[in-house]
Amino acid sequence: MEGDEVMRPLPDDGWLVAHPPPRRARLFAMAPDADGYTVEDWLKLPETGERIELIDGSFVVSPVPGYDHAIAAKRLVRLLDDARPHDLEVVETGNLQVGDDGFIPDIVVGHAESMLSGATRLAPGDVVCVAEIVSPGKGNHLRDYDVKPPKYAAAGIPVFIRVELLGESAPRVEVFTLSAEGYVLEAEAKAGDTLTVGRPFPLSFDPAVLAGPGRR
Repeated sequence: MEGDEVMRPLPDDGWLVAHPPPRRARLFAMAPDADGYTVEDWLKLPETGERIELIDGSFVVSPVPGYDHAIAAKRLVRLLDDARPHDLEVVETGNLQVGDDGFIPDIVVGHAESMLSGATRLAPGDVVCVAEIVSPGKGNHLRDYDVKPPKYAAAGIPVFIRVELLGESAPRVEVFTLSAEGYVLEAEAKAGDTLTVGRPFPLSFDPAVLAGPGRR
């Protein structure tokens, strides 16, 4: 037809010169000091699609979690959001400074005033609960069982929730509350049972709802 442009399978010579592809951001452009990277370095990182946490002065990069992980997180956010009081908010992932570390919990429950203030990171005092959904892999298991919980407890975060998606009894949910000695297990339940807790607010559900076909 008159006025139609001829379609070509490849661009004309010189097209790439005039339209260069975008450069990928340099992830670790800054050099760490003698003690490693700092929270300020962590906050300067560009958006790359990976989850990057600062643990003991080093950056720990995790790929985008699997769909089962994402679905469990979405469903747990919905349960928490439906049960929360009006002065709290629930989000899936968010920057949280814990001492000299920079964490990105799978779920954060915090004070609405702090979370609605436009902040790009929260402090432990802004948070009443964090949740981690354990992804496959030795490193992920180590972080969610041995590394992060003691640091969350030392920072004074009142409640820690851990969700395990693997194993015969999965999904399994554990709820820990803060004591003078650290976190103590307040409640746990596997799929088919009912988990009932009073903190961070009253909540009751069967962990089975976190996996498998959705129910409406």
